[in-house]
Amino acid sequence: MRGLLWLLGLFALAAALAVAGRYNEGYALLVWPPYRVQISLNLLIVLLVGGFAALYALSRLVSRTLALPRAVQQFRARKGRERAAQAIYDAVRLRIEGRFGQALKQATAAYEAGESPGLAALLAARAAHSLRDETRYRYWLGKVAEHDAEMRLARLMTEAKLAVEERRFDEAAERIDELNAGGQRHIAALRLALRTAQARGNWAEAVRVVRQLVKVKALTVEQAEPVKRRAHQEGLRQRAGDAQALAAYWQEVPRDEQRDARLVAALARALIAADDGDAAQKIIETQLAFGWDSVLAGIYGRCEGGDVRSRLAHAEDWLKQEPRDPQLLLTLGRLCVQSQLWGKAESYLEAALAVEPGWEAHVELAHLAERVGRTDDANRHYRAAAELSRR
Repeated sequence: MRGLLWLLGLFALAAALAVAGRYNEGYALLVWPPYRVQISLNLLIVLLVGGFAALYALSRLVSRTLALPRAVQQFRARKGRERAAQAIYDAVRLRIEGRFGQALKQATAAYEAGESPGLAALLAARAAHSLRDETRYRYWLGKVAEHDAEMRLARLMTEAKLAVEERRFDEAAERIDELNAGGQRHIAALRLALRTAQARGNWAEAVRVVRQLVKVKALTVEQAEPVKRRAHQEGLRQRAGDAQALAAYWQEVPRDEQRDARLVAALARALIAADDGDAAQKIIETQLAFGWDSVLAGIYGRCEGGDVRSRLAHAEDWLKQEPRDPQLLLTLGRLCVQSQLWGKAESYLEAALAVEPGWEAHVELAHLAERVGRTDDANRHYRAAAELSRR
């Protein structure tokens, strides 16, 4: 429709000019001695317009011709950039597909074309690493380092991640330290730092990192608990045999982490092994005040020394709420033995066996029978304990 309107407009203009030309009687006289040329004004106008159009077309043709080499150069440069950009894309795609040799080739082509050289070198390094080509991997890492202004973080993260994958944890720790020195504490770096700290046995660092991961919501509290528990258990193991060191370490543990019953059990066992039954008694009583745990109740009976009557009174109070807990009944039996209450001890130990047969209760009954001179009963309980321990 637009073309039709233009065509109609041109016809109307031509008709108007033809009508106007009929009433134009003017003429032009051109003198070039000894020549004289007289033409109508209409023809002069047509010649001027036509001459201008021809001159304009000629000038455009000359301009385009002179600009042609530069246009060709720009076209080639644009095509080169497009090919280099495609090479970057292909390098990423091929690496994801697992075609590492082709990925390395495309990344090399992109680097040589000058298209994002830092990124291209990093892709080449990753491809070379996947090919297990250590020489080319180190070569391309060196090329990445030449563009550290934009690629430093990516280079360090890549080196740290690949070092962790190959279990070169000392090298990974060095790269993570460099990241931390630059103020980089994003989630991926923290996860690498956690894996590195765990692998190197640096449990204090592992606890610090896992707390940061919880803070930034990269780990849930439930996911963090096993890591923190393992770290604290290792910290306690490293201080085994030294009751003062164990107590000092426990004071540094945050209150919310001290509520882990399994961790309290590990601490109580360590304190009992370090001959500090009183401290073990206190931490068990504190933990059981927050929530019942059968394992802790069982450990409570292994505390020795101190006020045995106080421990027995606490255990009997707990029995009112947990009358069928076999570990608590076993603990009451042991505490009664420590208090030389032989009859009550036997009663509690037999009750523990009635709830849940276990070799420990049989051993305690055997020891008790030996104390009171009942050799046959002792032998019977020893045999029962041996049979249960083999199951």
